Amino acid sequence: MLTDINPKLPMRNKAITKDYFINKLGFEAFGNTDYDGYLMLQKDKIQIHFFEFKELNPNENYGQVYIRTNNIDAFYQLLLDKKTSIHPNGQLSVKPWGQKEFSILDPDNNLLTFGQSME
Repeated sequence: MLTDINPKLPMRNKAITKDYFINKLGFEAFGNTDYDGYLMLQKDKIQIHFFEFKELNPNENYGQVYIRTNNIDAFYQLLLDKKTSIHPNGQLSVKPWGQKEFSILDPDNNLLTFGQSME
């Protein structure tokens, strides 16, 4: 019955969020309508939605998304090539739970962790 999930994360500035996800992560805009205070982005088979929260204090933001991939090494290299900052505690590594993962923080401190099963 359930077919998909599109997480919603807070953003302070739509233009900054859009620029970061498109130019640093390779996402593209989703849909033909530009909604005030709302942003929909996609890459491959996933979408992430953002809602405007201008008063957001990034130091108090606990937004998190875990995104699975089937080619983590290539995606990681793509981000390095685009000079995307990798979380200091989230460098690419194999975790004890059998996932190869890395993490980044977007401009609003939403934590995005990318993982691929090592099985």
